Amino acid sequence: MRVLTVLGYVLALAAGVVLGQRLDGRPEPVARGAEAAPAPPVSHAPVPDGLTEDEQRTIGIFREASRSVVNIDTLARRRDFFSLDVFEVPRGSGSGFVWDAEGHVVTNFHVIEGGSRFVVRLADQGPDEPEWEAEVVGVAPDKDLAVLRIQAPPERLSPLPVGSSRDIVVGQRVLAIGNPFGLDQTLTTGVVSALGRELTSPSGRTIRDVIQTDAAINPGNSGGPLLDSSGRLIGVNSQIYSPSGGSAGIGFAVPVDTVRRLVPQLIERGRPVQPGIGIQALADYQAGRLGIEGVIVRSVTPGARPIVPASRASARRGADATCAATSWWPSTASRWPPSTTWRPPSRRRGSRRR
Repeated sequence: MRVLTVLGYVLALAAGVVLGQRLDGRPEPVARGAEAAPAPPVSHAPVPDGLTEDEQRTIGIFREASRSVVNIDTLARRRDFFSLDVFEVPRGSGSGFVWDAEGHVVTNFHVIEGGSRFVVRLADQGPDEPEWEAEVVGVAPDKDLAVLRIQAPPERLSPLPVGSSRDIVVGQRVLAIGNPFGLDQTLTTGVVSALGRELTSPSGRTIRDVIQTDAAINPGNSGGPLLDSSGRLIGVNSQIYSPSGGSAGIGFAVPVDTVRRLVPQLIERGRPVQPGIGIQALADYQAGRLGIEGVIVRSVTPGARPIVPASRASARRGADATCAATSWWPSTASRWPPSTTWRPPSRRRGSRRR
């Protein structure tokens, strides 16, 4: 009898756990492909009379750009200490925006850092419509950028027009759209407060030429777009400075020129392309132990795109050989011997660097 009672308690507990999971919050995200139904037409409330031209412009920019802004939920796997079962827990949420019609979504690296599954919700999705499963295409922790991809049909996607951060000036108006504290499609406005700021990236490297703004940016805004008064992307909202954790009027955005340079690399290669002359050199102490002054070339990167200088240069054999990779242009990298000493060309007196 006691065994039956204990068994009944166990069954009741299991049923309660299953029922709780079924009743818990939003529906389970499901990856959907191009067969998904087209988005319903977006209806907006009519603009009331009497608004200023500036207000009407802001309303128009928000209604157009908000279709590109998405909500990103990051989930992480955890293992139960007692049962050793693996389960998922929410790790955080942030914002992002549609980059192109192929389903690429740009966000901050720290939004997805440490996650095992990522769920994207588009601006036009209904409350009962399941979200989109996303895969990580590429990351650039040094610049706090990441690219996801969702299998959404092009008619559901609305890429943002991309501007330039080169011509930004202090005082010009900006708009930030995101999902602070999970409150989706939130608009804040402000101005460019300063330029040329520096931030520390999640990898510890310095991000330069950062845009400072007083537009309210809060937790959840990370990864969302910073727009100019024409609705063009000029930055990706990344961090805030605040002793309290809320907006204090000091927010920072990664400049769009950095985004334009890195995102195509992340889409194509999954990581940023580091500049270099295309050689793998031995450590300095190894050259010193051999009594060689200069750089010992261990290998050459053949045929990289863009073509690296070393793959188009040549050197003579021997410990005393020197070559200037920018001035010698033979045909192939095969003319490099397996181990060649390379010295940078010396400057003549009175010559100037260019």
